[in-house]
Amino acid sequence: MSQQTAVDDTRTLATVMHAAFFLLLGASMARFLLRHPGDPRTPWVVSLGVALALLYVLGPALGATPTLRRRLWLGLVVSTWVVLVVLAPSFAWCAVPLFFTALRTLPPRAAIVLVALLTVFVVAAQLKLSTAFDPNLLLAPPAVAALATAVFVHMERQAAAQRALIDDLIRTRRELAATERREGTLAERQRLSMEIHDTLAQHLSSQQMLLQAADRTWDSDPATARAHVRTATGIAARGLAEARRLVHDLAPPELENGAGLAEALRALDAGPDIEVRFHLEGTPAALPDRAESALLRIAQGALANIREHSGARTAALTLSFLGDQVVLDIADDGDGFTEFADAPATPDRGHGLPAIRARVRQLGGTLTIESTPGEGTVLSASIPLEPTG
Repeated sequence: MSQQTAVDDTRTLATVMHAAFFLLLGASMARFLLRHPGDPRTPWVVSLGVALALLYVLGPALGATPTLRRRLWLGLVVSTWVVLVVLAPSFAWCAVPLFFTALRTLPPRAAIVLVALLTVFVVAAQLKLSTAFDPNLLLAPPAVAALATAVFVHMERQAAAQRALIDDLIRTRRELAATERREGTLAERQRLSMEIHDTLAQHLSSQQMLLQAADRTWDSDPATARAHVRTATGIAARGLAEARRLVHDLAPPELENGAGLAEALRALDAGPDIEVRFHLEGTPAALPDRAESALLRIAQGALANIREHSGARTAALTLSFLGDQVVLDIADDGDGFTEFADAPATPDRGHGLPAIRARVRQLGGTLTIESTPGEGTVLSASIPLEPTG
């Protein structure tokens, strides 16, 4: 049950109690006027009945909070009712709605004491109306009062338990939302670190190598030096596009304008000293944007590792569509290595292989790396394809 539902139930109970009070008050007034026409007490009874009705109407305007003003109001209502019962005992049954009003307004012990006093007045009034002693008149009012009090106390305890449960649920939901935000923040930080390593860092490294080569050949071979500078300028432009994409969280620029993954992989390079070849096997299938972006980043990261660490002269990219999965193989003829591929990144080691493994894991795929010192390295990323039927 929601908190709004509990509030609605409380309002419904209050409405029923108000309606019952006015119904009992009207019935008691009609009974008195029919039984005692022309009685000298009639003006007083009618005046007190009207005053009691007016006082009771003021109750909802004071709110349900047990403030001092509401307690004073309850005292006036009860005093008026007592005087009315003394003059006309038939008004005694109006006490039943007053039971609930007292229980809602006063502390538990004070409310029970007031309910007991009201019950005594009801019993006395009923015995005064009776022509002979009737045990029911003596026992029925206390039973009704006890039942009303027990029901109200039980409902209040249930309402309190529900409020506590709702508060716990709200607090738990807030804590869960905070945890999810923290996890999302960490995941986004990891994603950005991989994006920066695979794009901006690679571009800056390529620019550095090209500019160093241009500096070495500027005097001896100006044409080659200018070619290196133009290539570095193009890489800088791509790096700028990557930086803007990171800011706006757009798709990789290589995949924009309808360019497919194969075309984007074919356009990759690993610097001026490494020849990159691309092969496509199988029938290309439509891939989710997330998978295309991840495979492109894996290739960029692998080429960055080849350029910076392997000493290779050639690298081969092979994209294979095998029906239920797509496989990207990156092979080089470099020095190879024996270091464990899932080792964490360090300041002198970089984020390459851990970042690639994290990307593959996020897509539910597998990553295998085969490397032998002096014989090169083969990295294979296999991504499952969801069934399209």
